[in-house]
Amino acid sequence: MGEPASIFDIENHDLEEQALLEAETELAAGKGISHEKVRVWLKKLAAGQYEPPPCG
Repeated sequence: MGEPASIFDIENHDLEEQALLEAETELAAGKGISHEKVRVWLKKLAAGQYEPPPCG
């Protein structure tokens, strides 16, 4: 008897495609957080300065 499948091993291409389309739609609508905001936040965290995560 083998190991049970990990959730990361289960392939559902339709579900994956749907998730990607939804993410692209949200980004196009301006609902994402810019790379620059996340980069600055992570650099502060790495320096020991806690701030809440950036919002859109």
